[in-house]
Amino acid sequence: MEYKDIIYKTPVKYGLINYENTYKDFNWETIKNSFDHFSGDGVNIAHEAIDRHAENSCKDKIALHWEDEDNVKKQYTFSDIKRQSDKLANVLMNLGVEKGDRIFLFLPRIPELYISIIAIAKIGAIAGPMFSAFGQEAVKDRLHDSETKVLITTPELNQRVDEVREELPALKHILLVNAEHDLKKDEISYESETNKASESFKIRWVDPEDYLFILYTSGTTGKPKGVTHVHNDMVSHYITTKWVLDLREDDVYWCTADPGWVTGTVYGIWGPWLNGISQVVYNGRYDAEKWYSILEKYKVTVWYTAPTALRMLMKAGDKIIKKYDLSSLRYICSVGEPLNPEVIKWGLRVYNLPIHDNWWQTETGSIMIANYPCLPIKPGSMGKPFPGICAKIINAKGKELSPGEHGLLALKRGWPSMMRRIWSDKKKYNEYFHISGWYTTGDTAYMDNDGYFWFVGRADDVIKTAGHRVGPFEVESALVEHRAVAEAGVIGIPDAERSEIIKAFIVLNQGYKPSPELKEEIQEFIKKRLAAHAYPREIEF
Repeated sequence: MEYKDIIYKTPVKYGLINYENTYKDFNWETIKNSFDHFSGDGVNIAHEAIDRHAENSCKDKIALHWEDEDNVKKQYTFSDIKRQSDKLANVLMNLGVEKGDRIFLFLPRIPELYISIIAIAKIGAIAGPMFSAFGQEAVKDRLHDSETKVLITTPELNQRVDEVREELPALKHILLVNAEHDLKKDEISYESETNKASESFKIRWVDPEDYLFILYTSGTTGKPKGVTHVHNDMVSHYITTKWVLDLREDDVYWCTADPGWVTGTVYGIWGPWLNGISQVVYNGRYDAEKWYSILEKYKVTVWYTAPTALRMLMKAGDKIIKKYDLSSLRYICSVGEPLNPEVIKWGLRVYNLPIHDNWWQTETGSIMIANYPCLPIKPGSMGKPFPGICAKIINAKGKELSPGEHGLLALKRGWPSMMRRIWSDKKKYNEYFHISGWYTTGDTAYMDNDGYFWFVGRADDVIKTAGHRVGPFEVESALVEHRAVAEAGVIGIPDAERSEIIKAFIVLNQGYKPSPELKEEIQEFIKKRLAAHAYPREIEF
């Protein structure tokens, strides 16, 4: 489904100014010149993200504006982050942590989470951020598979670990943040240890290919897989942040993602700080009023969030926006799932800004395909490949397909942030590269005549109905254009006659109630908007 209502580019003076020329001439090696210590003596991403800024004119610049849902606020300069991460690095070294050891983080979005990730990188260990919402089985699976040596968590979250502690023989130490009770064996107070630790720490220089972090991502079958990245990722993190998110020296940036998700690690920690940017972190649940107040209070200029969040804000209505001064906001990006064209149009109307969607995966380590400020936006499109990224649409045998043909989205291997292993599962890693020279993403898509890529679905969730292939996103995008529909999800369900039929799950906008008449109206709307074979034969409100 290709949209013709193109949002045309505006004049660009900074960052990526000319996409075509840059793409043609791009070389990853030249990006390394942007770093302070990328040499034969070794590298360390923490030096480039924090220490070098703390040692120059940015030392007193705010690195982190932090706030929680109780309105508790804290600020940290680059010098503060350096000092506190150096102290924690000394604590970890005193615990016997060695290069390559795994240290996992089971924390809410508190400052200690961000400081810990920096400290872990400084000593050459491997960080493993986890969502604080994980249950005990999810935590156990990750700690066990990675053979985690140290866990940093809170007393409340540690209760979930206690129940499976005996099944984690590699776990030697638990650092507890804000511990107020008697500590058990192997438990250590984060505050008491860091308070007495030295502020002097000599960073450990590592090879660019040494491991940096592991993020576990779920597949359609089996246990979550430990996608592993390296210090060399910084090359991709730095330049994609600068060009895709359009970050500049004086920006205030807010990435709403939790570091338990790859976006929250790459573009909520490393990317902005590699660029010396001040960023905002909010530790709390979604609330439209709160979110708008944060945008206003901190004068956020660049905002990176998820399509689901934008749809929720759209559902909250336009009146709420008028209560807040969002005049500082100049650039919005989204990621995590396809961005419906209707949301882009809404954003243009209420924020007077286009929303720039982009596409990447935990495995790719950085943004691969994006909508850029220097290019027109085709609402619903993923955009164009980042310079240095060769993306193709291929069939199951690896043959490149023509524009407009649906197939597998594949990337030519070799970019800096490409995952280096699946922890303890070499066979699974090799499956991604079963077509020689190419990383197969598992997503289906097509490329149009202008070189824009369009998401169709996962290779395993394309709906085959009456001989036709229908992408769920295509139908979902059309559904939310109906005036009654706030949210929509689409699946295929078995059907004896058609193999599969399309079923839609719909959340209605305020003022609408489920009825047979509304169901029929929506079905007719989709028939006209897409095709007779693409409408949902079943609808559940």
